[in-house]
Amino acid sequence: MTDTRYDVLGIGNAIFDILGHVEDDALARLGVAKGSMRLVDEAGARAVDAELADAVRVSGGSAGNTVAGVASLGGRAAFIGKVATDAYGEAYTHDMRHAGVAFETPPLANGAPTATSTILVTSDGERTMNTFLGASQALGPDDVDGALVEASAITFLEGYLFDPPHAKAAFRRAAELAAAAGRTTALTLSDTFCVERHRADFLDFLSSGTIHLAFANAAEARALAETDDLDAACERLAGLVPMAVVTMGEHGARVLAGAERIDVPAVPTRVVDLTGAGDLFAAGFLLGRARGAAPEPSARLGAFAAAEVISHFGARPQTRLEALAREAGLP
Repeated sequence: MTDTRYDVLGIGNAIFDILGHVEDDALARLGVAKGSMRLVDEAGARAVDAELADAVRVSGGSAGNTVAGVASLGGRAAFIGKVATDAYGEAYTHDMRHAGVAFETPPLANGAPTATSTILVTSDGERTMNTFLGASQALGPDDVDGALVEASAITFLEGYLFDPPHAKAAFRRAAELAAAAGRTTALTLSDTFCVERHRADFLDFLSSGTIHLAFANAAEARALAETDDLDAACERLAGLVPMAVVTMGEHGARVLAGAERIDVPAVPTRVVDLTGAGDLFAAGFLLGRARGAAPEPSARLGAFAAAEVISHFGARPQTRLEALAREAGLP
């Protein structure tokens, strides 16, 4: 087995986020459900952009946000994702490396532009995502660096990437490589609409024996189990993998591992923008586990990181989290 060079390797959509505040009537005009994620083409993305009088443009993507959070917490992080050779792609690459994340995936030349997600944030902090996948869809098995997977304690897979068939093949290759190296593979379900599109594939992948840790929020867990009973949904997810984590917003999170059930409260904070809450929770939990922490302190580190990111606009930390976590007595 090779030495561990990274705590967490994220594999997911490399997306540049365009965030702005809107009123609820803008969602009605666009015909989108509040809090959802929908896929749009390039023209559709630009139509949504037109609803924003002012916008903040930052690097994003679920797994990208998670590994940026790991780095902010003092962890060693790497990322595999596909950008294009355009301005957004160059900015994304710069942002990841500036955050302390190793990012060396070759960009896509002469193809689709870098992916964008226009995130409409309403006054209650809820975010509605309109995602143009662009170059991120070109990620395939050949982009999975086997040596990088083998040198990472945990490989974290983003469920949003399940849409393109070759991306699913990349996931399976990464999970198999990690298993062969004795490493841990984690999967996040990402979104209820993603679960509904790919339920059978998710269930198959989760029960394959190559996924050791699964993340879902309450809605995603219910969608996967096709039940309104959250407890039953949690048990269904826990029956598929050795460890499952279900986040429940202001009600905290539940960790299920074998017969163990641990509920961890949310950290109180002023909610400005919920974008990235689940991503940063995963960052804290994954880093805790990579460092050998038990599930409960790992979940508390996740709750701490999530509270920071929802206290401001944007899906990545705006302050170095490592020292703050240490002051709070977290792993």
